[in-house]
Amino acid sequence: MLGLIISLIVIGLIAGAVARLVIPGKQNIGILMTIVLGIVGSFVGGFLGYLIFNHDASGGFFQPAGIIGSIIGAIIVLFIYTRFAGRGARTR
Repeated sequence: MLGLIISLIVIGLIAGAVARLVIPGKQNIGILMTIVLGIVGSFVGGFLGYLIFNHDASGGFFQPAGIIGSIIGAIIVLFIYTRFAGRGARTR
């Protein structure tokens, strides 16, 4: 159980950091939010993988994806976040 949590944090950190490097601009998020971004991106990547390939190894609907799926999911989540956060900041 502890190994799962540690691996989830490490994969989340890697995926979130790569997503922050790929998306241009400054994101005002810290290390904890980078980890959360990567973890959420992992689930988004797993969900998209399930939709595209219609096959999941464990038969579940939501599934943590591999590192590539996690990075792609984190990029998608960060892109959406920057679009909505940027829009809210401009209207004030």
